Amino acid sequence: MKKKDVIYVAGHKGLVGSAIFDLLKNKGFENIIVKDSNELDLRNQNDVNDFFSKNKIDYVFLAAAKVGGIAANNKYKADFIYDNLSIQSNVIHSSFVYKVKKLLFLGSSCIYPKDSIQPIKEDFLLNGTLEPTNEPYAIAKIAGIKMCEAFNKQYNTNYLCLMPTNTYGPNDNYDLLDSHFFPALIRKAHECKIKGKKSIEVWGSGKPLRELIFVDDIADACIYFMNKKIKETLINIGTGIDYSIKDYVKLFLKILIPNKKINIKFDNLKPNGTPRKLLDVKLAKKYGWEFKTNLKDAILTTFKDYTLEKNKKKIS
Repeated sequence: MKKKDVIYVAGHKGLVGSAIFDLLKNKGFENIIVKDSNELDLRNQNDVNDFFSKNKIDYVFLAAAKVGGIAANNKYKADFIYDNLSIQSNVIHSSFVYKVKKLLFLGSSCIYPKDSIQPIKEDFLLNGTLEPTNEPYAIAKIAGIKMCEAFNKQYNTNYLCLMPTNTYGPNDNYDLLDSHFFPALIRKAHECKIKGKKSIEVWGSGKPLRELIFVDDIADACIYFMNKKIKETLINIGTGIDYSIKDYVKLFLKILIPNKKINIKFDNLKPNGTPRKLLDVKLAKKYGWEFKTNLKDAILTTFKDYTLEKNKKKIS
């Protein structure tokens, strides 16, 4: 990408999209196009087609998606599959019609089978049954990967799919019902700290293993691979390190509420989700990319962002 190329960041207000936008700005890219959902409904094929016809876009970062944790995926199955299929199909097809140089599609590690061999390699895709709680979302993302792959094979396009592991960081969704486990823990730890609570409740048994990656590392990977010539369509993006939910809770409390004993209560009536999701990141490393952010520093940065947002809401 050159500094004057026209770059469209779809989903610029979301967790990953906002980090990509900020990094592009910091790197001096001059022509970044963004539209929020009120200005452009990516589910509407005519609107998306009209948008691309009026803007000579060179590069597309497709980070727009309907996302959420276990509860949201379970409750809004139809919305998750319809919205995501519509968004990605419209943007990918219009990118083809209007000759975008390169498109980068962001997926999720939930595309892989629930009981996959660990660590999960890219070629394990479609080798087993998906986790039922997020199956519609996963199917939509798999369709996006296969759509990019099909266009690359049939039309020799340059579409790349990055599959990040569980992503966290500033500008996340902290709703206790709709969020992923990391932002939910950030909010619960904050409430323990502010309200002096002596216990914290966590969904499930605490035994599932999760790999985490800081959102700034994902943004870095996106720009790195947008500028890299590679032959594969699908690349895992992660740290290659995982811990149990229980261990994460203990670490959170140690970092955010030191010198205070907090009782951890696990709600076994709530779903655990996939037992383990550790990505094999050898392919990303082969191309020269690795994560950079220390977990402790990232937790503190995210916690600071959450408390600042809480204070802003109080002031407003």
